[in-house]
Amino acid sequence: MSEEHIVRSDAELAARVAAAAGRILLEVRESTLLSGKGLGDAGDKTANQFIIKALAQQRPDDGILSEESKDTPERLDKSRVWIVDPVDGTREYGERRNDWAVHIALTIDGRPEIGAVALPGLDLVLRTDQTGTLPPAGDPLRMVVSRTRPAKEAVEVAKRLGADLVPMGSAGAKAMAVVRGEADAYLHTGGQYEWDSAAPVAVASAYGLHCSRVDGSPCLYNNPDMAMPDLLICRPELAERILAEVADIGKLDAE
Repeated sequence: MSEEHIVRSDAELAARVAAAAGRILLEVRESTLLSGKGLGDAGDKTANQFIIKALAQQRPDDGILSEESKDTPERLDKSRVWIVDPVDGTREYGERRNDWAVHIALTIDGRPEIGAVALPGLDLVLRTDQTGTLPPAGDPLRMVVSRTRPAKEAVEVAKRLGADLVPMGSAGAKAMAVVRGEADAYLHTGGQYEWDSAAPVAVASAYGLHCSRVDGSPCLYNNPDMAMPDLLICRPELAERILAEVADIGKLDAE
C-alpha cells in the first residue's frame, strides 16, 4: 500500500491492510526456519509494525488498540478507534496451519462498524462492505470450538442442540467458519480480549449473523478494561435457543 495514496473508504482500508499483513506473515513463515513460539513472535512483531504504520499514515486522527502494542489512554477519548490483532491464532501460525487470521476493525463510539478478517492460509479476506447470502444451516447443526481447549458450555450446548463439534484454531477462523457456512454457531466462554472479536463481530454482523455476549447484551469495544470474556456468533434463528441454554447451564452450575 503506497504511503502517498490515500484510501478513501474505511472498509477498503481495513481489507487492504488485513490482506497485506497476511501476505507479510506468509512471507515471514516461508523465509525462516523458525517454528512454534519463535515463529509466532516474529510474525506478531512484523505484522504489527506494518499495521500500526499503515493505519497511522492513513487515519492519523484515529485511535488504535492492538494486542501487540502498549495500550495508551488516549484512545478512550476518541470516537473512532481501530482494534487489531496482527496474528489471531499465534499457535496455529507457528505450527504452520491455516486456521489463523488477521483482524482489522474500526469501532465508532464503541460499536464495531467496519472491519476485515483475513485468512491468509486460505487466500481469503472477508469484509463488511462485500457480503453474500448465508448458506443453508447444517443438518445436524455444527458448532465450532477450540481445537485445544473447548469451553465446557459450548460442549454442553452442542449436546443439547444435537450439534456436531468442529474443532478449529483461532477465534477469527472459527467466526469466519460461521460466515462461510462451514458451521452454524460459535460460542466462546473461556476468556478473550477486544482484539479477538472486534473484527469478526463486525464482519459477521454485516453478513446478518447474530453477535452478542452470552447474556444477550451487545458487544461494545474501546473500554478501559480490554477483557471480552465471552461471545456468541450464530445464525439468527439459533440465537434465542443458544442464549437460553447458556443461561440454564449457568443456573445449574450455580446450584
